[in-house]
Amino acid sequence: MKLLKICCLCFIMSGCGGPRAAFDYDEQTNFSTYNTISIYPEVQSGLSELDENRLLNSMESALQERNLSTSTTPDLYLNVYTEQYQEPSRNRLGVGIGGSGGNVGVGVSGGIPLGGPESFLQLTFDLIDVERDELVWQAVVNSKFNPNWSPVQRQQQFDKIVEEALEGYPPKR
Repeated sequence: MKLLKICCLCFIMSGCGGPRAAFDYDEQTNFSTYNTISIYPEVQSGLSELDENRLLNSMESALQERNLSTSTTPDLYLNVYTEQYQEPSRNRLGVGIGGSGGNVGVGVSGGIPLGGPESFLQLTFDLIDVERDELVWQAVVNSKFNPNWSPVQRQQQFDKIVEEALEGYPPKR
């Protein structure tokens, strides 16, 4: 029984904290025809210039690993935009009071939030066919993001976000 509880706890913990992605793509597109990529000329990510550079560098490196090289005359444009939001902390301290007498039981409980709100980023990655000027692939990634992280921690988080986003590229049909 104790082993079952430990296994359940490990399973629950493994699903927490990391970036989560959702994908969409044009089913009529042959992604094997794309060989070159460039950052969309008017990208406005919503990030600071330093964070935007970290993110775009991570993305370019990861795309090159998928045989997409950067070019001044690309097949695809990469556009990225972000939205920052906060959610209340999910960590709570449970307090309960209970009593019973005879055949009657009474209980009252409540949760006290621990810590302040948690910061998140929602990043949307668009790949646009340059020739047709159409969106052909999109990934939306939600991830924790602490504005007080060091530059190294920020880079590591952007690397994880990009890795999660590109799990769906090229699409597996």
